[in-house]
Parts: sequence; C-alpha cells; structure tokens
Amino acid sequence: MRAESPGLRPYSLGDVYAQTGAEASRFDARSIGEIGVPQPVLMENAGRCAAILLDLLYSGATVTGLVGAGNNGGDALVVLRTLQSWGYRVRAVVVSDRDMTDPLLHGWPLNMVADHKLDEAGWSRLLAPGTVVVDGLLGTGARGAPRERQAVVIRRVNDSKVPVLALDVPSGVDSDTGLVEGDAVQAAVTIAFGSPKIGSLLHPGRGFAGRHVAVEIGFPPLGGDHANALVVTPEWAGSRIPSRTTDTHKNREGRVLIIGGQVGMAGAVILAARAAFAAGAGLVRIVSAVENREIIQTALPEAIFLAWDDPDEVGTVCAQSDAIAVGPGLGGGEAASVALDRVLAAGDCPVLLDADALNLVAARSIDLSSVTPTRSVLLTPHPGEMQRLLGVTKSDPMATVESAVSRFGCAVLCKGAPSIVGAPGRPVLIDTQSSSDLAVAGMGDTLSGVCATLLAQGLGPDVAGALGLYLSGRAAHLAARGVGLTPSDVTRFLPDALAEDGDSSSDLAFPFVHFDADPPR
Repeated sequence: MRAESPGLRPYSLGDVYAQTGAEASRFDARSIGEIGVPQPVLMENAGRCAAILLDLLYSGATVTGLVGAGNNGGDALVVLRTLQSWGYRVRAVVVSDRDMTDPLLHGWPLNMVADHKLDEAGWSRLLAPGTVVVDGLLGTGARGAPRERQAVVIRRVNDSKVPVLALDVPSGVDSDTGLVEGDAVQAAVTIAFGSPKIGSLLHPGRGFAGRHVAVEIGFPPLGGDHANALVVTPEWAGSRIPSRTTDTHKNREGRVLIIGGQVGMAGAVILAARAAFAAGAGLVRIVSAVENREIIQTALPEAIFLAWDDPDEVGTVCAQSDAIAVGPGLGGGEAASVALDRVLAAGDCPVLLDADALNLVAARSIDLSSVTPTRSVLLTPHPGEMQRLLGVTKSDPMATVESAVSRFGCAVLCKGAPSIVGAPGRPVLIDTQSSSDLAVAGMGDTLSGVCATLLAQGLGPDVAGALGLYLSGRAAHLAARGVGLTPSDVTRFLPDALAEDGDSSSDLAFPFVHFDADPPR
C-alpha cells in the first residue's frame, strides 16, 4: 500500500539560486549602483515582506526587535515601524551606536532602548512569553564569533525560548559557510531577502535557521553571474526526471553495470542493484566475486551475474553498458584493482566511483585526468573518503567540493547534511532532502544504484548526482519510518518519488514568497 505523501517541501517558484554573503553584497551593490534600484526601496520591500509573514505566523504577538548597526538593523526597523503602524505593540533594542531617530522610522515614535541600559527586569519584560523577537543584529557580512556585546544579547534571547524571526541569516551564522564560531541566534523562521543564503542551507547554520523562507524584494533577475549555487527543489527535480516513450524497451532505459562485492560483501551490490531497478533501469548486470554468485542470484534474480576473475569479460560487459558504478563492497585487493583499472580503460561509458573504488584511487594515487576528458565521471565520497582523496580536511563543504572538482576535473557528490554536487563550469547543486533518518549503513550503496541509473538514462553527472540525492531523500520521507528507516525502505518508495510531478506548495500564499523549506529533522 502506498503511504500517504507528506507535503512536498521545499516549495519553490522556478529555479532558486543561493548566494554567499559576499555574492549577495556584490549583487546588492550592482543593483543599486548599475541598475539604479534605490536602496531605500529594497529595504522597504524587505521589511514589509517580513512584517507580512510575521503577521501571518505570529498574529497578535508582542514584538521585540534586535537592531544592529548595518543594513540588517535597518531592515529590522522597517519591520518594527510597519508592525506598529498596523497596531502591533513593538519595542526595539538597539545593540549598536545607531541613531535613535533613524530616518527609516518615517516619524513613527518607536519604543527604542539601548541594550546597555536594560537591567534584568527590563530584559524579562522584553522577552516575556507571548513575544516574538525580530533578529536584525548581524547581517550577511558578519564573520567569526560575535563580539561580546552582541553575544550577550544572543544568549539572552536563546535562553528566553521565545520564537525568533531572523532577517536574511541568523546572527552568528556565517552566511558563506554555515559555520558557527561562537554564539548564534536559534531562529524559528529565517526570512532571506532575494535569495536563500548558503550559510542557512549548510550545517551547522541550517540547524539555527528554522523554517527557511526567501522573498522577492525588487532585485533585478539573479543568474549565474551573481550566484554559484542552485537549490535542488521539487520543481527542479520534477523537470529533470527522465520520461519513457510508449514504444521503449529495456536497452533504451539504461543498461547499468555494478561492480563490487568482495567475498562477504554481496549485500552492497544487491542494495545498489535493487535501487537501480527501482529507479527505472532497463537492465542491471552485477560483476562480483564468484563466491557471491548464489546469494546474489537468489536475492536478485532480475540481475545478470558475472564473476570478476575474468578481466576480459569485464571489459566486454563494460562496452555493453550505459553507465558503470564501481565500489560498493569492492574491497581493496588485487581483483578489485584489476576491475577498477579495466573500467577506467573502457571507452567512453559514464562511470560512478564510490566507496572502495575511491579508496583505491586515493591509495594508488590514480590520475583521473586521463579519464575525465573523454567520459562523464561522478565521484560520491563521504567526508572520510574525501579526506583521503584530497589529503586535507576542510570545514567548509563548498570549498571542499570546489577543491575536489578542480583536482579531479569531474563531477563530485560530497555526502553530508546536506550533500552538495559540483562539476567543472557548472553551478553547485545543494540537496534539500537530507534527514538524520538516512544515517544508516547501506544508504550509500542505494544512492550509487540510483545515480548510476540516471547516468545510464543520459543525464549529466552533476544532475544525476543531485537528482539521485533528491529521489532517495524523497523516498525516505515517503517511507515515513523515522529512525527505523533502512535502505530497503528507500528502494521500496523510489517509484513513488519518481511518480510525483514536482509541484509543491506553501501555506505562505503570497506571490513574493519564492522559496519555503521546513526545518531539518
């Protein structure tokens, strides 16, 4: 029986670019300086959009605003002034040397007080139950740990447990990397202006952002010149799922070859092959240790089994495939090395390297540059495998992906929360379907089978990787097993994920909302 589908999230209106804080700053300057969009118009639109959403989500609440020194503080003042004009009770805590008669107030007599003039009783009143805090403390340009003045306020707000609506990015979260080097605001909702900020999409920052909404405020069109990342949304995924013609046959729908499964590791290739079939592969072959023949053919009679002790036969079947996945349960012995070498020398068939195949590349210092110019290659490392490949550990996942793409000259799917896919000359693709439920052994093997199928069906390696992540994550949501989720559950619900049409919705039914994502779980 098909499980009832949870609501499709995130909602998006077309392709959604994500920006670093630096990209957003440059785009903002260009919009004002070159295009001629007045800065007060952008600030007014941003503040009024945030006020409208606060009115919908927290109708009738008392509102306390944290007002910093920069544009983020200015946005907060517009929110507070707008809400006061609508009859809300609002108070502003100025955590800077900002003028208390700011022209953004438009003459409204806002109740404003400097943070250093508040005693314990004053803070208790400002953060009492029934209050919503608007976080305009630190903007997208802030780096490193907040200074002590801001940090004290952040701790007070977090300790109060009142809901926080953060503007653009939660204060204390690096908008470029998602790193949190000190105190950071724990937001219930983050409203990004123009585009989601990458720091609110990547952990640990994602865990501080809460519900993540992006609104249109009057910027010119945003394209790849001012953003190097796209968010993988239901609409993005739905428009890229391969379709079948009515007169098709198995050889048109993707011939997938999976190589792996040393003695005792047959389960890895079984999981990958089952996922490949569930993702729509027309034909699946498995090359594995001969000792695994019985268990593989018993568990998966739909697949064709070949022993890997004949390298010539491996070469022949490579030439008869539309995509090859190497690595699940492969091991690091001589037979594994021979099989990998044979695949890398086999023509122009797209290849996915995962698990032990990546460890062999790292251990043997295999130069992939001779492979990548002539064929599509997708690497799918988890953080440990990535560290072995690059020889270094980076805390910034975007920088890690960019380094790997530059080093190997191919598409790289960096597994994480969320996973990220990069490729030469292409926007980075950020997954939105990650969940702690997926932290189970064997999920990587399942993902390899899905991505290999999409490669075999003609998708480019970065799109195949990102779509494979989306479909696997979506299948996990549909399975609704929580912490009891298994790779087999994901495989079982892959057809349901494929059948969804990509349409999504938001209960924030305003035309200026173009992105809406639930908090992570």
